[in-house]
Amino acid sequence: MSSPMRPAHARADTSPVQDRIKSLKDLAFPSKIQFSACGNTKEGMEKKEGHPITVLSEAVVVPSGVVRLMELQEKGWSYVRP
Repeated sequence: MSSPMRPAHARADTSPVQDRIKSLKDLAFPSKIQFSACGNTKEGMEKKEGHPITVLSEAVVVPSGVVRLMELQEKGWSYVRP
């Protein structure tokens, strides 16, 4: 199971859903869920803010979030946005 995250939610310093993500990763779906953070967006945020941004330890930085979504959809996954 893979779950792309909005870049702001993947930030270790300001994530409003950090506890929820940790709970899902560690308790609800141990070793069955992966959160991905967009590397392009992270790079842009770092350039804008002028310093490195640390993402949550539960997230894996992928080169492009959009490409990752496309790869998953090609494998039969669905993208549902509330």
